[in-house]
Amino acid sequence: MQTTFTPEQLTDPAIQRSNEILRACVHCGFCTATCPTYQVLGDELDSPRGRIYLIKDMLEKGRPADAKTVKHIDRCLSCLACMTTCPSGVHYMHLVDHAREHIERTYKRPLFERVLRWTLAQILPHPTRFRIALLGAKIGRPFAFLMPDARLKAMLEMAPKTIPPVSRNDDPQVFPAQGARKMRVALMTGCAQRALNTDINDATIRLLTRLGCDVVIAEGQGCCGALTHHMGKTQESHATAARNIRAWHREMTGEGLDAIVINTSGCGTTVKDYGHMFRNEALASEAAAVSGIAMDVSEVLMKLDLPEGAQQGLKVAYHAACSLQHGQQIKTHPKDLLKRAGYKVVEPADSHLCCGSAGTYNLMQPEISKELKARKVETLEATRPDIIAAGNIGCMMQIGSGTEVPIVHTVELLDWATGGPRPAGLDAPGKREVPVPILR
Repeated sequence: MQTTFTPEQLTDPAIQRSNEILRACVHCGFCTATCPTYQVLGDELDSPRGRIYLIKDMLEKGRPADAKTVKHIDRCLSCLACMTTCPSGVHYMHLVDHAREHIERTYKRPLFERVLRWTLAQILPHPTRFRIALLGAKIGRPFAFLMPDARLKAMLEMAPKTIPPVSRNDDPQVFPAQGARKMRVALMTGCAQRALNTDINDATIRLLTRLGCDVVIAEGQGCCGALTHHMGKTQESHATAARNIRAWHREMTGEGLDAIVINTSGCGTTVKDYGHMFRNEALASEAAAVSGIAMDVSEVLMKLDLPEGAQQGLKVAYHAACSLQHGQQIKTHPKDLLKRAGYKVVEPADSHLCCGSAGTYNLMQPEISKELKARKVETLEATRPDIIAAGNIGCMMQIGSGTEVPIVHTVELLDWATGGPRPAGLDAPGKREVPVPILR
């Protein structure tokens, strides 16, 4: 694609990067075939190719974002299926991130939207605030039908039936390896996950220590910054990311780390991009070092000696989170691990398509999100599974709200198969009872 940025514009590193990305695009349109919003809406401007044209025009002219551009960029899930499909290697993620930052700086949203986005940015990245908000939403959930705005209704409906107690395993500490130590890793405990489902981190710690890892919960870590980053709120996202970088880098230069383990794939995609995000800042070298050892939990488990389990006759439908399969290009590790642990693994049709969660997307674009959720649930249930497994809390909440099939994190099933407790998610009201896996 030909671009017409001026030499002055290209002195801006963000414009320079976007120019590189735009010039890689050859207008082929392969991305439209795998774009969830294009499939639902059928509008070229709601496809990656259409959004690229809008972004190009906005950035080249150096003009403030207009309502039309904002509407179509806001509808983008950032699922990154287009990046997997693109034969030209167009790095759409960096381009749309730049566009959202530009929108946040130059476009004045209606008052209600500004308040809504500010509220989400102030609550979701903070576990204690989020817990309080979930409690309020739980109380208000029976009255969701009275809400005049679909987004407010979606926020009330998001509240889980039960809010788990705080897990002290998320406090700064070190969990020693059982037996000989093979690795020393830091576990990112996250933010929203700590409020919505504490079982995931607990299971991860048990599993990693059982397989020979010292697991460090670093002092000072917190939200990865993804939620505010994808809102274009760069100052807020970089502030939280910087705290993580400093916390993990202290461990790296202290007793050392072999990996930073992330069990929420949406966070993993962002942490692995810290090197790019901070490339022109004082923390550039530390950010690059952190990104260099950031790994999804499935990547770390593939390096360890996971015991082979006996076949249990349990059918697990594996949902591939977009941030894992497209954002991090990790496609087979979770399935291979589940099979090794003794589960029968099946995949739904169109497994490359998004479930509609996408961070705050299910709250900000509830109509499109619900359509994508319905399609995903239909394909998952068509496999007639005993359990659904996923590697991202957002996907788990989204899919779980639309099906009676129990859904748990991949590490919970692996922990169970190697001597850990039965995942609590399998014991929820109305869920089927399934036998406990036993290793050979």
